[in-house]
Amino acid sequence: GYVKTTNNRMELMAAIVGLEKLTKPCKVKLYSDSQYLTNAFNQGWLENWKKKGWKRSGGELLNTDLWKKLDLLTKKHDCEFIWVKGHAGHPENERCDVLATTAADGENLLIDEILQD
Repeated sequence: GYVKTTNNRMELMAAIVGLEKLTKPCKVKLYSDSQYLTNAFNQGWLENWKKKGWKRSGGELLNTDLWKKLDLLTKKHDCEFIWVKGHAGHPENERCDVLATTAADGENLLIDEILQD
């Protein structure tokens, strides 16, 4: 868990940490209940943001630091992003939700340097 962070940042961090654990190029099926994450790849949002200098149509792109890191990591692998509906009984998604909630409610939280005042 992190102090002063957002759900979107944690969704991106989960994908980043998972991909960083891979030691060689792999075929990856990355499941997430975050449409923010999955649509960025499946709907071409990420490529558009890159073309616009890491900006979006409405202005500033949030979490650029994480998007850039994730972009680099996905280039090393054959990644497929699959959206699953959250809180809908998907066993692995339910387990991830428990782990995330427990971590967020825990002690000794890390500091998300980007979001600090």
